[in-house]
Amino acid sequence: MGSVEGYRSVAYFTNWGIYGRNYHPQDIPADKLTHVLYAFADNRETGEVILTDTWSDVEKHYANDSWNDVGKNMYGCLKQINLLKKRNRNLKLLLSVGGWTYAHERKHFDGPASTPQGRKIFADSCVRLIKDYGFDGIDIDWEYPQNPEQGEQLLLLLQEIRHAMDAYANHLAAHSHRYDHGQEPKPHFMLSIAAPAGESNYKNLPLGRLASVLDFINLMGYDFAGSWDHHSGHQANLYASRSCPTCTPFNIHSVIQNYVAAGVPPCKIVLGMPLYGRAFSNTKGIGQSFSGVGEGSFEAGVWDFKALPRPGASEHIDEESGASYCYDGNSQTLVSYDNVAIAKRKAEYIRQHNLGGAMWWELSGDRTDEGSIVTNVVRELGGQDGRKMEQQPNWLRFPDSQYENMRAGFPNN
Repeated sequence: MGSVEGYRSVAYFTNWGIYGRNYHPQDIPADKLTHVLYAFADNRETGEVILTDTWSDVEKHYANDSWNDVGKNMYGCLKQINLLKKRNRNLKLLLSVGGWTYAHERKHFDGPASTPQGRKIFADSCVRLIKDYGFDGIDIDWEYPQNPEQGEQLLLLLQEIRHAMDAYANHLAAHSHRYDHGQEPKPHFMLSIAAPAGESNYKNLPLGRLASVLDFINLMGYDFAGSWDHHSGHQANLYASRSCPTCTPFNIHSVIQNYVAAGVPPCKIVLGMPLYGRAFSNTKGIGQSFSGVGEGSFEAGVWDFKALPRPGASEHIDEESGASYCYDGNSQTLVSYDNVAIAKRKAEYIRQHNLGGAMWWELSGDRTDEGSIVTNVVRELGGQDGRKMEQQPNWLRFPDSQYENMRAGFPNN
């Protein structure tokens, strides 16, 4: 349990990214990743988990999609990622349920997670989505259980999902005569969560018992500072700053120490990193007062990594905190983000502390050249080619899908 059997490289793909961001499944660096988290599914009041954008998910026709297929067939982003899975057998696809809007703002987990019936409907519908769309597992993003009782409900929900997924894996194994000989007889459907770095949130979670049910935990090591603060600060720093306490309201190292102390094996902790920066306007520097956050790539005050550093700004490394930022003295604008040097330092931290790998929110923010953070971190961890990444084949056989091309394994692609 204590050792890493290969690092995970995990990244979120957003189903709304195909619109304004113009980021499509074909842009995913599939050969660098072990897991793609497909964001976000939602759930009804009954607990039934549902996709949120059927056009993006299963209807949009890409260049290699036929308009003349007979029967009911799947297209959209989910077909394209399933094709990536065929070509990259180490790439697993998990459906990410919840997220800030559905789980935090709208509280959609609260009702179903609180009753046995709601949890069962939730779990059974997760399995239905796995069957239909070719997922290798489920990722739960409950941001955040608000008290220990809800923390226990999260554990019960995860246990129910684990049980339902294992039952379906056993069903597939029992009917393996339907498959070609020589194929692996039984899948292991994965279960993960996005976990908070704020103690006010993670104190509500039975972390050690959660870890025993989960394959891995994606620690959200970002958004430590932002528009809600009084001082500009590092949003994703490794360590606390003694020389500038206002620079580091949170830090990754202390959170990981607390998770491990609570019984989470380090190898199950995947360190989440940002592919974006948070801006602070009208500030004289890091840890100083600010006013406003200014514009951003797609929302105010948030810049994609590929748009950083901002024109006219100089880049800085805070060695003490393990963080980077850019600052423009003329416009008095500071942006906190991971540059490649800091991302590589985090990879070194992952290795030193026997963590389970790296996760990113979210893929459309990365560069596509040698300056790609995903590429540099995976290389630093030992690379897919170096066999230092987790080697666990995905599952391609979904004979119970409602879609004919999914059942057939996309033979025409």
